[in-house]
Amino acid sequence: MNTAGRIHPVYAAMERTVFDRMSALARENGAINLGQGFPDAPGPAPVIDAAARALRERSNQYPPGAGLAELREAIGGYYARRQQLEFSPEQVTVTSGATEAIACAVLALVRPGDEVILFQPAYDAYAPMVRRAGGVPVSVMLQPPRFRYDAAALEAAITPRTRAVMFNDPLNPAGTAASAEELAAIAGVCIAHDLIVICDEVWEAVRFDGMIQRSLMSLEGMAGRTIKIGSAGKIFGITGWKIGWMIARGELATAVSRAHQFLTYASAPPLQWAVAEGLAMPAAMLEAQHAGWAASRARLKAGLESAGFAVLPNAATWFLCIDLAASGIALTDREFSERAVAEAGVATIPVSALYEGEGRPEHIVRLCFTKPDAVLDEAVERLAKWRRALA
Repeated sequence: MNTAGRIHPVYAAMERTVFDRMSALARENGAINLGQGFPDAPGPAPVIDAAARALRERSNQYPPGAGLAELREAIGGYYARRQQLEFSPEQVTVTSGATEAIACAVLALVRPGDEVILFQPAYDAYAPMVRRAGGVPVSVMLQPPRFRYDAAALEAAITPRTRAVMFNDPLNPAGTAASAEELAAIAGVCIAHDLIVICDEVWEAVRFDGMIQRSLMSLEGMAGRTIKIGSAGKIFGITGWKIGWMIARGELATAVSRAHQFLTYASAPPLQWAVAEGLAMPAAMLEAQHAGWAASRARLKAGLESAGFAVLPNAATWFLCIDLAASGIALTDREFSERAVAEAGVATIPVSALYEGEGRPEHIVRLCFTKPDAVLDEAVERLAKWRRALA
């Protein structure tokens, strides 16, 4: 069969994601994989036990499309305690991971020709989703080392065709978090131009140094124009479960729920029950896990710096970034990552792969630190040895 011209152009021209490609190279080269972001640990035992119990004792058939009532109530309770946000269960839709939630939001909002503003660097699913809906991604560039949001740059990107803004806080891949002033500035622009914000907050519980998450949705005038997206995978460190959610009010809630019902319709009910139990457990249940992530962050940072790498400021997520130029390494990030996985045996992510548009930096590399101490130490030793050979 001749398929020429029959494949949707968004997918016909698409390359493999950088995460999939670097992970494949890690396997081929027997390398330590600090590229794709996931913890090596299995996740909190009480949540795992809850899932096993639910598999045996609860239904394994279709749950309600919008999610189990127990989970939707638990999500509301979690945010009431943690972020002082009030939601009713009807405003919550459970999805098969946050990526599906993002897709639902885009499909519910974006019509052909609509423009969606994406802060760059960005999760690499955003732009293809916008294009598949017929929309046009418009980039607002954030620059290292601190990747600050600039209200003037956002304002300049807005046109009469602007439909929505995609906002990821904390920001992956940079590991930075927006300040109160930046949040207020973004909210002010969105209110002034009557824009909807798709607020990807999957890293909200993975913040360090005492930083507290404040959702853009909590700011005055934003509750009715924000779709808030969350992830159990990031909260509990169980990325393979793919349980996420989206929260919105009024017609936005109805629209995203309708989009969801024709994507996956529903997610595995035993995992939903387990997440519901986990969200209702005392905060102390996750403190040891979070402390472990913080210790791994500090360990990798210290190791990289002792090896002469310049590590960028980090406030959140499971990632650290290194500045190659400031480290005295005359390679682009793509060259570094391609060579490091083959020659040093360590997989990383070139951050330029997560930018679209002019002015992308090409000297920043991302590494995941949620790995055992011995793995991090070995990765640092390999990178340090390889770097000395480069000189």
